[in-house]
Amino acid sequence: MKKLQMLCLAAFTFLFANTTFAQETEATNYDQGFRLGFGLNGGLPTDNDYDWSLGGDVRLQYDLSKKTSLTLTTGFTNLFMGKDDLGNNIKDLGFIPAKAGFKAFVLKDQFYVLGELGAGFAVTNGYNQTTFLWAPGIGYANKYIDLSVRYEDYHDFRTNQVALRVAYGFQL
Repeated sequence: MKKLQMLCLAAFTFLFANTTFAQETEATNYDQGFRLGFGLNGGLPTDNDYDWSLGGDVRLQYDLSKKTSLTLTTGFTNLFMGKDDLGNNIKDLGFIPAKAGFKAFVLKDQFYVLGELGAGFAVTNGYNQTTFLWAPGIGYANKYIDLSVRYEDYHDFRTNQVALRVAYGFQL
């Protein structure tokens, strides 16, 4: 009988304490919403085929919570002329990336990691390839500014790059 009384007392105490705690904390919801960003990108290819890259992008971001977001990014990137393994000049390659990604804020709601997957559609100098691309990155964002560094791999273009993105963004 003593064990049953102690069990009932423990259950009552737990329920009372849990109810009291729930009344003291206020539930707050994060306003989910869209953000739009316009960025400039500059990069250095990590192989010898191209010398450097420059581009611009538009990123639509949907905030799932204060710490996680989904992204869609497109724009234009140009890989500027370099030389192949035999020393022959390579024509510039301009392409349109189309990427979907996931952004997670990991420190002070401003520093984040980002992973993107998508395709790159070649549109200049007679190139007609489409390539799979993937791009992990890290960055810093506040209410208006987004700075990030990413590694971007273009499988069928036989190159990849390390790129810096400087962007202005705002809430829609």
